[in-house]
Amino acid sequence: MNNYKIETKCIQEGYKPENGEARVLPIYQSTTYKYESGEHLGKLFDLTAPGHMYTRISNPTVDYVEQKIAALEGGVGAMMVSSGQAASTSCVLNIANTGDNFVCSSSIYGGTTNLFAVTFKRLGIEIRFVTPGMTDDEIHALFDDRTRLVFGETIANPALDVFDIERFAAIAHSHNVPLVVDNTFATPVFCRPFEFGADIVVHSTTKYMDGHATVVGGVIVDSGKFDWAAAGKYPELTTPDESYHGVIYTEQFGAAAYITKARVQLLRDLGMSPQPMAAFILNLGLETLALRMERHFENGLAVAKYLENHPKVSWVNFPALQSSPEYEKCKKYLDGKTCGVVSFGVKGGREAAMKFMDSLSLANIVVHVADARTSVLHPASTTHRQLTDEQLVNAGIGADLVRMSVGIEHIDDIIADLENALSKVD
Repeated sequence: MNNYKIETKCIQEGYKPENGEARVLPIYQSTTYKYESGEHLGKLFDLTAPGHMYTRISNPTVDYVEQKIAALEGGVGAMMVSSGQAASTSCVLNIANTGDNFVCSSSIYGGTTNLFAVTFKRLGIEIRFVTPGMTDDEIHALFDDRTRLVFGETIANPALDVFDIERFAAIAHSHNVPLVVDNTFATPVFCRPFEFGADIVVHSTTKYMDGHATVVGGVIVDSGKFDWAAAGKYPELTTPDESYHGVIYTEQFGAAAYITKARVQLLRDLGMSPQPMAAFILNLGLETLALRMERHFENGLAVAKYLENHPKVSWVNFPALQSSPEYEKCKKYLDGKTCGVVSFGVKGGREAAMKFMDSLSLANIVVHVADARTSVLHPASTTHRQLTDEQLVNAGIGADLVRMSVGIEHIDDIIADLENALSKVD
């Protein structure tokens, strides 16, 4: 690992062309690969030789982008998958089985809440939510000998709570389980959770990493720092895997045991594979990630300050505002910066919020967030409508909440659009 700054890593890490090779990352649009001997292919399947055996498991284009993301986060390895939901699914299933449970912040994306609370429940894996305001003692009481991990989002979608990484890392490690952090909104440009004690990072690369709403994807990054053998509760990693001739991941792959198992077992069996073209498009987004994040934040802060002083807005949540209850954590974990997402309430509740959104012109109503174009959504009526009223409250989502993803257009045009739309609200 070199000492390049994050801006340089966004461009230079991953694919490194040799003399006479293509300057730009090539697209290896192939499902399969040629070998000089059957013996060599056998070694690939025995996991005793490096290389690509089938694109469902790995591909050169995808591999280069994985290397770049691992470098950005400071991990020992990364595994791309077909969506952010696939990343969240894989990171849990890699170390949790029927009868196990895990602890999770209640302030997370609604789709992830449904995945954990409904789909995982059907698989026999229990989620135990940590709600805002719980004491350390109350959180410790949620753990037992079948607890396998702790999960949270650096910046929660859409409540924008900032996850107290060091606090939850300490709690997780006191019970010999890893901390998994979804770093989608912050991106490694503004926060690198491994530096604060997290063990696994996941992303929906569909958001800021892609940055242009062009390709769905996800990624898991392994810090390589968690001692799976010493924890004494992860036989998936520390005992022989009969599907690979008895390989013991912690013994053969050391610090990369977790991410290797995720690839050769889960990606192999569940087939949540990214396509080479998707990886190529994602890499284009990654090259400008550092530039875009600065502009997203600058515009988001300007919008938040404007809304904070508007008579038709009842409240504003943007972690970088000094008035935000998340401000101190924002300074600690994100150096005072955050993403371009602003959550706020329009006076008049749900009807007023909907009227406001319908009156926007530059900002579009879309089921997406975190790309170059300014967009807006009413989560309680859309992405989070499957949640119960109690779950909405625990996730920090009220009926008046509007989530605005501030893009990288000129800030004067964005503010003018807001002013016009708010003037239409009674």
